[in-house]
Amino acid sequence: MTTTDRTNVLRNPAGIRAIRDVVLLVGRIGLGVLMIGHAKLMYDVGGSLAGIGRLFAQMDIPLASVTGPANVLFEFVGGIAMIVGAVVPIIGVLMALNMAGAWFFVHTSGLYAMDRNGPELVIAVGLLGLVLAVTGSGRFGVDHLIVRRLRLRSRTPA
Repeated sequence: MTTTDRTNVLRNPAGIRAIRDVVLLVGRIGLGVLMIGHAKLMYDVGGSLAGIGRLFAQMDIPLASVTGPANVLFEFVGGIAMIVGAVVPIIGVLMALNMAGAWFFVHTSGLYAMDRNGPELVIAVGLLGLVLAVTGSGRFGVDHLIVRRLRLRSRTPA
């Protein structure tokens, strides 16, 4: 591809939209993989959903027997939903709130602390969740297919 070809793609609204949709797909997959991986890590450490509740209790997280298992289930199911692009605005906001809680209750060291407990990762993950919440799934997500189908249905006379 020559420089002129690349310039034409970037000037073309369809080309820009395609690039945007690919970037949203990569961001969604990345966030979803992080969420699922973290849920698996917590489950492996806790040994069970009840064990995760006990871990949350050790960290003095309120309502640990409920919030621990709910957090792991949300991260697992939400990660899958994020990857396929389903209910991205809702999952993105919930992930940002989840990361705010992680920052407040768990990652309490200062920024860039060398004790591996700093909040940088939870801040970045929370911000990515918010960005995806406001941009949506893009064309390569289930949300786009549902919205498109609803628009087509509303245009056809009853």
